Parts: sequence; C-alpha cells; structure tokens
Amino acid sequence: MGTCHLPVELERCSHWAIKTLNFDLRGAGEKRLLDLHALEELRLDAYESALIYKEKTKAWHDKHINKREFKEGDKVLLFNSQLKLFSGKLKSRWSGPFTIKRVFPYGAIEISNENGEPFKVNGQRLKPYFDGFVHKEAKIVHLDEFDVPHLR
Repeated sequence: MGTCHLPVELERCSHWAIKTLNFDLRGAGEKRLLDLHALEELRLDAYESALIYKEKTKAWHDKHINKREFKEGDKVLLFNSQLKLFSGKLKSRWSGPFTIKRVFPYGAIEISNENGEPFKVNGQRLKPYFDGFVHKEAKIVHLDEFDVPHLR
C-alpha cells in the first residue's frame, strides 16, 4: 500500500515551502525588478534589430529600383495591375502607348490616351515606348560558298 498523507500535513508542508521561498521579500522584489529590466532590454534590442532590418531592406529595395526619367511628349506603356493572370495567359499586362502631358514631383505623371483624355499615374507603373524600330536588312549566306574540308 502507498503512503497516505493527511490534508493537515500537506497544508503544513506547502505553507513551509511558500514561507521558505518567499522569506526574503526585499530580495524577491529586487530579483523581480532585475527581471523586468532584462525584459525591457530584450525588447529594446528586438526593436533596434527590427529597425536595422527595415533600413537594410529599404536600402536594398531602393538600390534595385530602376530610375526612369520622363519628359513631356514621351510615349510610354502603362502597367495594368488589375489584369488577372488567367484571363488571358498570353495577354500583355502593358497597355498603351500613352503620351506624357505633365511630370509632377515625387513620381506622379499625367498621361493621355489616344483621345487626349488626361489622367495621373505613378511613374513606377510606366516604361518607355519605342515605336518605329529600324530593322536591319538580313544577309543571306549560302553554305556552298564556303570551302569546308570535313563537309565534302
């Protein structure tokens, strides 16, 4: 048979343990204060690390942004972010060409469609449109013009 403890005996043992552990109230208070300071220091370190991470991520992102300079009269294509991926797999997400009417500070650009109706867009959604590419004349070379010994 196992050991049997009376409730009074358990109460006395638990009271003794609580009294022993919490005997030094001043020491317990100081330890609690040190724990709070350590927790605050961890929180500040995490906050600082997050700021450093955000700064590095922003610097990397800004470094990889293509700086585009547009001027009035340029032809541009507009990126259509509303076009669903599966509505037409081969359909281009770039529409246009549009003509730049006015360039505002901080990247806003006013463009107009074929009808001359102006509207403002973010300059990051535009890319230059080049019309009238010059195609060079293709040169045809016949292989029988060359004397290649291993082909005879």
